[in-house]
Amino acid sequence: MSDRSNTARVQRPSLSSSMRSSSYLQEHQQYRAPNKPEGHYGIDTVVEDMNATSIATLPSPIVPPKGVARFKGIPSPEHPPTIVESGLSHELSHPNCTPAPGTRSDKLVATLYYKSTAPRISNAIPSPQQASSPAGSQSPKGRAADSEIPGNMAPTSSLDTFPLEPPTAEPEPLDHLYGSYVSPMCITSFLHLMSSFPLPPGASDLNSAHRCLKLDQTPDHHPLVVELTLSPGPSLDYLPLADLRKHELIYRFEREWNVDVALRADSLFRRYPRLVVFDMDSTLITQEVIDLLAATIKDPPDLAARVADITHRAMLGELEFDSAFRERVKLLTGLPSTLFNDLRPVLEVTNGVRPLLRALKRLGVKTAVLSGGFLPLTSWLAGELGLDYAHANEVVIDDATGRLTGEVKGRIVGAERKRELLIEIAGKEGIPLDQVVAVGDGANDLLMMDAAGLGVAWNAKPRVQMEASARLNGDSLLDLLYLFGFNDEEISQLIQ
Repeated sequence: MSDRSNTARVQRPSLSSSMRSSSYLQEHQQYRAPNKPEGHYGIDTVVEDMNATSIATLPSPIVPPKGVARFKGIPSPEHPPTIVESGLSHELSHPNCTPAPGTRSDKLVATLYYKSTAPRISNAIPSPQQASSPAGSQSPKGRAADSEIPGNMAPTSSLDTFPLEPPTAEPEPLDHLYGSYVSPMCITSFLHLMSSFPLPPGASDLNSAHRCLKLDQTPDHHPLVVELTLSPGPSLDYLPLADLRKHELIYRFEREWNVDVALRADSLFRRYPRLVVFDMDSTLITQEVIDLLAATIKDPPDLAARVADITHRAMLGELEFDSAFRERVKLLTGLPSTLFNDLRPVLEVTNGVRPLLRALKRLGVKTAVLSGGFLPLTSWLAGELGLDYAHANEVVIDDATGRLTGEVKGRIVGAERKRELLIEIAGKEGIPLDQVVAVGDGANDLLMMDAAGLGVAWNAKPRVQMEASARLNGDSLLDLLYLFGFNDEEISQLIQ
C-alpha cells in the first residue's frame, strides 16, 4: 500500500475540475465546428516555405498576426501552432509522438473496463418506515417486527451486539449519476486522480489521449472499454508500477465508478504477446474438475462438500496447494478411470475462450494450459480448443481394477511447477518472458503470473486480484484482447 493511501477522498468531479493540466479537454476538443474566425490563415500559410514567401504579399484575409514563426514540423510544447482550414481547427501538439533523439518516453497505459454485468446498487439508506415489515408480522422470536432494528439498517438485529461505530460506507456509485459506462466524467475523474501523483523530474504537465475500444449496443454507443495513454506516467522513483496498481485511491476509484483499471507501461511488447498461458479450472472452464469428480460419489454423502471445502481454501491460499491436492485425490480412491471420459460432456468452456483462441492463433501466438487438475481431461480439452501445450497431474490407476488408487504420479503441478513449465515453454519457443501472458484465478497461479510479462487475474480470488498485474471481472475472456490495444473492429476481423 502506498504511503499516500491516507490522501483525502477526491471530490466528485466536474468539468471545471482543477486538474494539473487541461490535456483531457484539449485532446477531446482537437476538432471543432466550422466556425472560421475573421482573417484566419490557412494550412498553406503554416506549411509553406516562409523564407521564400513574403508575408506582406499574402492576400489580406490570410495574413498571419505579427510575430508568427515559421513552422519547422516539430511543434513547440508551449505554443503549439493551430491549423484552420476548410472548417477544420487542429492543434499540432505531439505529446504521444516518438521522443526526441537521446530521450525516452515514459508513457503509462490505463485500460478502463466498465463492469456492466455487475452493476452496483445505490447506497441510499431507506427510512425506517420503508424498511419495516408489514403491520402484524412477527419476528422469528415472536416479537413485533416494528420493535426490532430493520435488517437493512445495521449488521445485527440485537441491541446487545449493535456496533458502537457504523461500518465504513461504500463509495457512492457515480456511474449511476453520470452514466452506466465509461463516461467523460469517469475519464476526467481518473485523470484528476493520476495528476495527484508526482511526475518524473523535469516534467511539468500530464498529457493524455484516449481510444474507445468497445461500445455498447445502445443507439448512443456508449464506451464500455477505454484505453488512456498518459505521458508521462507517475514517477517510478516515487511509486513503482506494482505499488501504483495496489494504491488505495485506484481501488476507491474502481469502486466509485464500477470499473476495473489495468495499468501497464506502454512498451513494444505490450502490444505483441507471443505466448499466452492459461489455468484450466475456473479459467478456461467454469468448473473445478475435482469437485465434479467428487460430486459423482454418493458414499460417503458428505464427500463432495469436503472436497469443495479443501478446493476453496487452497484457491484462497489458506492451504499449501500440493498437499491439498494429494488430500483431495486420496478422497477419490476407488473411482473408475473411465470417469474422466464421462466428464468430458460436462465441462463448460468459459464464454469467449473459443473466439479468443482463434484470434491468438491468427496472430501467431502460442498457447498453453497449465492445470492443477488431471492430465486426461486437460489433454482432451487442449485438443478440442487447439492449444499448443497441455500439462496437468497424472493420477495412478490400478491396472487390475481400472480404478484410482488415490495416488499422484510425479510432481504436483502446483504453483512452483506452473512457473517452471511457463519458463520451459517460453525457452523452447525462443520467446522472451516480457512477451508472455499468464491468466489464472487461484493462488497457485500467482508464481506463473509473476514470471510472465503480464499476469491477468480472471474473476479471481481477492488475494489474486490484488497481486496480479491486471484483473478482469467480466463475462467473456475475449476481454483479454483489449489489454493488447485491439478494438472491437479489429477483434471482429481476428475471430472470423
